[in-house]
Amino acid sequence: MRIVYMGTPDFAVTSLKALLAVGHQIVAVVTQPDKPKGRGKQVQPPPVKVLALEHNLPVLQPTSIKTVEFLQQLQALEPDCIVVVAYGKILPPAILNLPPKGCINVHASLLPYYRGSAPIHWAVINGERETGVTTMFMNEGMDTGDMILKKSLAIGPEDNVGLVHDRLAHLGAEALVETIELLEQNKAPRIPQDHSAATYAPMLHKEHEEIHWDRPAVSIHNHVRGMDPWPGAFTTWQGKVLKIWRTKLTDRHDLPVSPGTVVESLTDGLLVQTGEGQLLITELQLQGSRRMGFSEFLRGKKIMPGTVLGNIERVESK
Repeated sequence: MRIVYMGTPDFAVTSLKALLAVGHQIVAVVTQPDKPKGRGKQVQPPPVKVLALEHNLPVLQPTSIKTVEFLQQLQALEPDCIVVVAYGKILPPAILNLPPKGCINVHASLLPYYRGSAPIHWAVINGERETGVTTMFMNEGMDTGDMILKKSLAIGPEDNVGLVHDRLAHLGAEALVETIELLEQNKAPRIPQDHSAATYAPMLHKEHEEIHWDRPAVSIHNHVRGMDPWPGAFTTWQGKVLKIWRTKLTDRHDLPVSPGTVVESLTDGLLVQTGEGQLLITELQLQGSRRMGFSEFLRGKKIMPGTVLGNIERVESK
């Protein structure tokens, strides 16, 4: 079966590796254009392109997938199936209707829950104990197509989004290989989604990163896990952004102080009052510095008890 593979980030690399490992015919890889990254703003290729070139696969990087030129390029490839894994753009009907066996997507949630662009982040932020992957036939909606396979994955109480991302990438690769086998045998089911049960995982913006100390400690703890290692949850201190990378829940009782107030500076963490319960900050990063454990942080900086985090004007640059 002739497959066109569309994907961009690391999550999509794992699935492409799996298809190559079992010998599927990838006739082309479509990925986003190279972009400047890092402090030096050097132009870098997407991770999927790097892997494709290592395997001498043709790579297409259209600035738009809605042009007649790109559609003609796809038509010339005569794909039986188009596989889409975190490509980053919504496919127009002309592409969706092109391959005879359909366009297949690997989505990092148990649909119909967490449709959208950031399902892994929001599952962790919301404190879910289970997530998974779903393969589906794509249609014109956002993650609304008929499902083929689902695979579940437990989320541990201390797992961050990076760990869950990597596990789901491997799980998605397994599901995709099984899905392609079903397609080849004309045995892939079409299981309609329960649209009334759908929830959404919107793209993350800066306002989603900021910690609101009036929320319960467990909610803030989940928020921090759901932002690690990217993009990072933050508060403010002395006019600077203070990223919070790791926290621990405690059994300490509430004190009659404002949420965000530093209650105590311990050797292993900073104890902060929240809207419900006290939270221990154990790993953090001050603007202009690097990520470090609290004991190391204490060697250069001290945050005194009574300090209120995040109680100043919002900081616009990080």
